[in-house]
Amino acid sequence: MKKIDKLLLTSSLGPFAVAFFIAVFVLVIQIMWLYIDEIAGKGVSIFIMLELVGYMSFSVFPMALPIAVLIASVMVMGGLAERYELSSMKSAGIPLIRVMRAMIVLAAAISVFSYVCSDFLIPIANLKFKSRLFDIRKQKPALTIEEGIFNGDFRQFVIRIGDKDPDGETIGEVMIEDQSNLGQVKFSQILADSGQMYTTSDKRFFVMNLFHGTQYQEPGNQGPSSTQRRYPFIRTNFRSWSKVWDMREFEMVRTDEDRFSTQRTMLSMNQLRQNVDSLHAKIDETGQLAVSDMLISIKRQPIPPPKPPAESQPITSSPKPAVKPSKKLGNKLSTIGPKAQVASGNQDPNRGSNSGPNLPVQELRKPLNQYSSIIETFRERDQSSLLKEAKTRNGLSKNVVETRKNQVNSRRLEWAKTGYELYNKYSFALICFIFLFIGAPMGAIIRKGGFGYPILVSITFFVTFVFLAILCRKLSESYLMTPFWAAMTPCAILALIGVYVTRKAMNDSQLFSTDSLERFLFRLRLARKQKIALDSP
Repeated sequence: MKKIDKLLLTSSLGPFAVAFFIAVFVLVIQIMWLYIDEIAGKGVSIFIMLELVGYMSFSVFPMALPIAVLIASVMVMGGLAERYELSSMKSAGIPLIRVMRAMIVLAAAISVFSYVCSDFLIPIANLKFKSRLFDIRKQKPALTIEEGIFNGDFRQFVIRIGDKDPDGETIGEVMIEDQSNLGQVKFSQILADSGQMYTTSDKRFFVMNLFHGTQYQEPGNQGPSSTQRRYPFIRTNFRSWSKVWDMREFEMVRTDEDRFSTQRTMLSMNQLRQNVDSLHAKIDETGQLAVSDMLISIKRQPIPPPKPPAESQPITSSPKPAVKPSKKLGNKLSTIGPKAQVASGNQDPNRGSNSGPNLPVQELRKPLNQYSSIIETFRERDQSSLLKEAKTRNGLSKNVVETRKNQVNSRRLEWAKTGYELYNKYSFALICFIFLFIGAPMGAIIRKGGFGYPILVSITFFVTFVFLAILCRKLSESYLMTPFWAAMTPCAILALIGVYVTRKAMNDSQLFSTDSLERFLFRLRLARKQKIALDSP
């Protein structure tokens, strides 16, 4: 390994590690604030909390790695430029890309690591985190009996204490309402002057011993209403009364993780790709079903053709010639149902039972162009029933189309989200490599090391990337962009910015040159002076 590569590599590892852990810490704290209300007060052990933090740390790796690469590259190249070491290398004939070779190899390795995390580690970490968080949400709050507050944590019991000594066990003015036998007892309440509460040494049971109290009970009505008996109100005095509650209902029960394994964030790239293909096939299938359902709801069974007469049967009369409808009327009739009998208004006895009524068309008494609507071609006594049937079929068709449309829209939205989740994994791996060609040239241009300017520059570009990613995701969910281009557009835009700043740093030029603007203003002032000189006598 060349000395220059060793120098750049050792100089990059330290800032990268520091920036990475700072980014992970900030992102984990941001996520913890979203769930702190659901975790606080549940009596969650420190080991469960550390488990949740560990799972969250793995899940934010794709977000932390790009910003760490960006900060480290700006810090290293800015420090070299600030100490004029970069200028010395360039004066010795070493180009900027050769100086960055060790950092390029490191950024490529980080991109591969980000890809591996997105494909293997993060789905498992998200699954574990989701299942543990669900367990904590289901868990009851930790048992805390405070003074003057009604506590209903125990199932079918409400407890209230008037005062509690500093030892946490001696209590006074205790009230317990028992709701466990509401079918047999209308009212059951216990009042005691003092008592003692504690948890057994194995933390399995909660015990409450009460002294000098009274129990009040009102039995309920039992038996049939015709033979109801009235029971007296019961009051029982006691010197000592004990009640034991099982504490297992406050323990956290772990949920089966398979119930969350089908969510998008818990799937690997191969599984996401399979879901995208299956959703695309389901969208096409739902569209075909919509067309089929609509045709079924409006389609009629055609009238079978009349049977030809037998050869041995003499023909006594010739059939009455039918009025041949025009092509325009024939097209209209074909949209309503089967071919109608023109000459005869009687229904065909050979028509199927499930085919619906025939369309009785009266003999045309006047030219077709004199009818105002197609309904007038039918008999007057059948027009109302035909209109009613048409309205019914129209309503059914609308309901079928609306239902299938909602199914297509929901599956299409799921397809867009799943596709974006798939290609977003590639995007986060690629941006780690792109950020190197933004951070290193920016460090060479600003010539500042440390955590001041580098962090400011890094946050600016990282926020730009996040903004573009959110914007493109919304465009993908609105079907204005495909999931692939929605995920890759931020990388493409930042890649162009990287090419621009890298060229500026290699040529030792300013990031934004004002020479063209100054030349334009100078020409404008010169032209104004010449005009004044020509106008003056």
